[in-house]
Amino acid sequence: MGKITPENIGEFQAKLNGSTAEEVVAFAAATLQSPVFATSLGQEDQVITNLIAQGNHGIPIFTLDTGRLFPETYDLIAATEEKTSLNIQIAFPDAAEVEEMVAEEGINLFRKSIEARKRCCGVRKIHPLKRFLSKSDGWICGLRRDQSPTRTEMHAIEWDSGNGIPKFNPLIDWTLEEVQHYLKENNVPYNPLHDQGFVSIGCACCTRAIKPGEDIRAGRWWWEQPEQKECGLHFNPDGTIAKK
Repeated sequence: MGKITPENIGEFQAKLNGSTAEEVVAFAAATLQSPVFATSLGQEDQVITNLIAQGNHGIPIFTLDTGRLFPETYDLIAATEEKTSLNIQIAFPDAAEVEEMVAEEGINLFRKSIEARKRCCGVRKIHPLKRFLSKSDGWICGLRRDQSPTRTEMHAIEWDSGNGIPKFNPLIDWTLEEVQHYLKENNVPYNPLHDQGFVSIGCACCTRAIKPGEDIRAGRWWWEQPEQKECGLHFNPDGTIAKK
């Protein structure tokens, strides 16, 4: 089908419709010249890391170290590398940029306003992500439709106009139960915080366990409204969700 572009993304969406996660990962590896997998070390991303290892796809893997992660997340990086024999590269924020932001707005600026929180996410997550993605012609991530109201219309492949490359979502049709079943059946390491009520795990200062009956994203930036709970990693430059 040739190179993936914004104009033909619909053709690729139709081609991948109904594909298994293994098939989507394999397709990305075969279609892209320099694919990369951005892992948050969440349950979904642990599944994809294992798929990459089992398929011997040779897709580079990196994660964002914001400087405010849980200790359990760092331990999981080491455990995952040992389990899969893969190397997980670490993308750090620019130190000078972090220092300037904290000097201007304080160490916990994310509680002041949505704008301040998004600035923090921008400095600690979006800018390092863009730096790594600038070397790639497509990336893989662990988004699922039922994770958030902002993700219900996503496909197995989207055009990420913010980065000018396609984005693959191998687990887009999976349920959380399917993710957890895969981890158990394949003995894949995962963050122990998941067993303590944490579903979506990010920075320690912005993540809490969810209560029974709450939405699975309720523990992220819980002081904000559901439609605002995106850090910007999956947004277009105009603020819309990164999809066609």
